[in-house]
Amino acid sequence: MTQWIGSPEGGRDRGPRALARAWAEVLVRPRRFFRNGIAPADQAPGLVFGVLVALGAVAGRLATGDMPTFETGGVTPPFGLGSGLGAVLVLLGVGLFLAPAAFHLSAAIETVGLSLLAPDRGGVSETVQVIAYATAPCLLTAVPWAPLRVGCCLYGAALLVVGTAVRHQTSIPRAAVAAALPAVILFGYGYGGFAAAGL
Repeated sequence: MTQWIGSPEGGRDRGPRALARAWAEVLVRPRRFFRNGIAPADQAPGLVFGVLVALGAVAGRLATGDMPTFETGGVTPPFGLGSGLGAVLVLLGVGLFLAPAAFHLSAAIETVGLSLLAPDRGGVSETVQVIAYATAPCLLTAVPWAPLRVGCCLYGAALLVVGTAVRHQTSIPRAAVAAALPAVILFGYGYGGFAAAGL
């Protein structure tokens, strides 16, 4: 499930320019992107992309002071999470642990649904990549404006459904059922769509 291959066939190119191109393409031409931009068993480009989106969103929230804190009742948490060191620790936690774990957990949940709904589905690696690339609009959740966050999360959920349908050769309704719980976890809670919508 976590295999990264050295000489992939297909999938995304590596490097900053390729990441920027992938971000634009998944937003503008999602069907084409999910058809051509994902290679079986090559998670590296997708995971790097998804982690960078998560880091950008969290960094923007930290910079604008819009990140939820652990301070309650005037008690300051250990390591001074409001300080520069605290921001670095939060970013390390998101980049090294939280984002990759969320992508793989969501892929595992979606795979269970796909096993019932799409017998000719692709592999788990492809699901991880679809989930990671579907987070592309959530880079803009760094902007502290609730309507934009809600829109980004809704668009991310729609990309997840489209990507699932394309990569796993199933219908949009079946893809929507399989992707529903992962979308709730990632976009509703992870990127704050529910909070921004006041739910």
